[in-house]
Amino acid sequence: MASLHHHQEPHGEDLARAAQDALERSGEQWTTMRAHIFAALAGFDKPASAYDIAEAVSKAEGRRVAANSVYRILDLFVAANLARRVESSNAYIANAHPDCLHDCIFLVCDTCGQTTHLDDDRITNGVRSAAEKAGFAPERPVIEVRGKCAECDAAS
Repeated sequence: MASLHHHQEPHGEDLARAAQDALERSGEQWTTMRAHIFAALAGFDKPASAYDIAEAVSKAEGRRVAANSVYRILDLFVAANLARRVESSNAYIANAHPDCLHDCIFLVCDTCGQTTHLDDDRITNGVRSAAEKAGFAPERPVIEVRGKCAECDAAS
């Protein structure tokens, strides 16, 4: 069993193509609106809310896009492993490796909002195992650590 693992992370058009391929393999269509929402999401350097994404798409498209529409598409993206939801911030990040299914750990800086994504199967498998021992059937562990990133910690 791998513990820490690393990925080749596509960017730009390669990431959009990987997301499109993954969504289509799941039986869904890659529509123009879904492409615009994914592009906006992938363009943020920090987790983005549905309202942030709706605003970015609205500006790019020159027409108003409702946050409710964005939420529905983000839910689809999360279900298809194209995006991850940072629960404590009610925000989303593009999944840079949509073909890899695993649980994520997020380190969230309370000062600047930067969120770092870690893959450590030892930790997430331990959480799953503890839940199972307690008679619980885990479906999607959410592990978030809030604190200060190295830059903000050094600045204080």
